[in-house]
Amino acid sequence: MSTLPNERSVRSTPEGLLWEPSERWVRGTKGDVTVVDSRHPVLVWEPELPVPQYAFPREDVRQDLLRPAKHPRTGTHTGSQIFYDLEAGGELVENAAWTFPAEDLAGHVAFEWFRHPGRGLDHWYEEEEEIFIHPRDPHKRVDAMPSSRHVRIEIDGTTVADTRRPVLLFETSLPTRYYLPREDVRLDLFTPTDHHTGCPYKGTASYWSWRGEADVPPNIVWTYPDPLPAVHVVQGLLAFYNEAVDITVDGERLERPVTPFSAMLSRRRRT
Repeated sequence: MSTLPNERSVRSTPEGLLWEPSERWVRGTKGDVTVVDSRHPVLVWEPELPVPQYAFPREDVRQDLLRPAKHPRTGTHTGSQIFYDLEAGGELVENAAWTFPAEDLAGHVAFEWFRHPGRGLDHWYEEEEEIFIHPRDPHKRVDAMPSSRHVRIEIDGTTVADTRRPVLLFETSLPTRYYLPREDVRLDLFTPTDHHTGCPYKGTASYWSWRGEADVPPNIVWTYPDPLPAVHVVQGLLAFYNEAVDITVDGERLERPVTPFSAMLSRRRRT
C-alpha cells in the first residue's frame, strides 16, 4: 500500500514536482508480461513537462524485471539519479524506469511512455480502457461542440476553407481548434503525408501539407479518422494549426496564438 497521504489536492515538493494520488486502476505491459498493476498510482507533473505521468508504489511493480541502468539518462527527469533497465519478454529496454528524488515520492517508480519510442512499455490501461501517449490530466477538459459560426481560413492570402458548420474543440490551455467539413476545405491545395500523431484525448491523427510556395510548415492540416468516443463528433473533419494560418471567425480575424506547438512548427519550417 502507498504511504502517501490520502488527500485529493495537488501537492508540491521542494524539487518543483507536483503530485496527486489517483484512484484509477492502472496496468502496463511489455509483450505478454504485466510489469505494473496498481490501484494506488500517483500522477506527477515535472516543471518542464506540460503533461502528467504516473509513478507507482514499488510493491505494484515487477521489480524482479528491473536492473540498475548501465547507462543512466541523468538529467532527463527532475533531479532523478536512479534509473532502471527493464528486461521482459526477452527484450531489454534501457532506462525504462526511474525514481524521483522527492521525499514525498519515495518508494515509487515511474516509467517512460510512448513519448519516447522504444524506451517504454507496449500498452497502458486505465481500468479496461487502453490509453496512449501519456496519462490523461484530471484537471484538463476537451469538449467538441457543433456550431454555426462562420469560419474562414487563409494561407498567404488564399482562402483554403470557408464554412458555417464547424465543430469547435475547446481544450484546456490551448486555443480553440476549428474542425471543418471536408467539402468546405480546398483539399486540392494540399497533399496527404504519412505523418501521424497520437493524442490521449482524441486518438490518432493523419495529416496534409500545403502545396503552395508560401512559408508554411509541413503537416499543417489534420483529421481524426477514428477518434475516441468522447470527441466522435470531429470524425473525418479537418483542422488547421491556428499558430500558422489566418483564421477569421464571424468577421473577426484571430491573432495567431503562441503555444507549445509554435516551436514545433518553427522547427518543421527549418527542416
